[in-house]
Amino acid sequence: MAYVPGVALLAALAVGCSAGSDGSATDADSKPGGPTVTTAPPGKYRTLPAPCRAVPASTLKDLLPGVAELPRQQQEKALRGSPTITYDTDRKVGCSWKADAPDSSRNLSIDFERVVSYDPLVSDDDRARSLYVKKENAAELPGGTTPGTAPEKGAPTSAGGGEKGQEKETGKAGDGKGSADPSPSASDSAGTSSGTPGTPGGSDEDLRPRVVGGLGDAAFLDDLLTRAGSTAQHRTVSVVFRTSNVIVTVRYGEQPALVTKVPDSKELQDKAQALARKLAEVISE
Repeated sequence: MAYVPGVALLAALAVGCSAGSDGSATDADSKPGGPTVTTAPPGKYRTLPAPCRAVPASTLKDLLPGVAELPRQQQEKALRGSPTITYDTDRKVGCSWKADAPDSSRNLSIDFERVVSYDPLVSDDDRARSLYVKKENAAELPGGTTPGTAPEKGAPTSAGGGEKGQEKETGKAGDGKGSADPSPSASDSAGTSSGTPGTPGGSDEDLRPRVVGGLGDAAFLDDLLTRAGSTAQHRTVSVVFRTSNVIVTVRYGEQPALVTKVPDSKELQDKAQALARKLAEVISE
């Protein structure tokens, strides 16, 4: 019986220590001034348009003249387009079309890429901006802008320029190497009917690869003329633009039936840019 008060005292001390320990832990967790992590905002766009339905039939008929010559069933099939095979249609989709006419064949492709940043400190827009800049740098635009500093929407743009070598095989528009055939007929075609800049008789308008203003948040145009062996020359005009966290690429090409004919830069560029502007509206709808 003499030892009971001592046992009670030890039990009371144990309870007191336990309570004090819990209180200290709580105080440590609730100390003010701890680091606060701010998550970057998500991108504006959460979905992508259906690519093969993004271009109206009337526009496709204008871009692919050979379609109008096809029987109705074949015409419908050509206008339907071929979807690009991707493994994540929530992130990247595309579609392509092709049509042959007696004087030339034309091909068109569009790609939509929705950029998502998995870094909580980097926004989708910033990630998309970084990817876009890489694409512009890879295009090696001749002069006018410093690589990686494409002006954003509303900023003044440059029409391009400089004397950078612009040939890849037969070349980019604007350097006087639009035709690999030294014959007079090829030269005349490059300087007059094709409107290829940088050649005698060419248009005064600057058609060199360049930054494009008024299209999305940032945009550029590339123009590449290629030729393999003795086949006809093929010109591909690419327009790439970014709007928020979506990057869109339009590729429009032509290969004339005649070896001596050079595809028209101005026509392809005008039509590719017009389509790109329509797609910018489709995304914003």
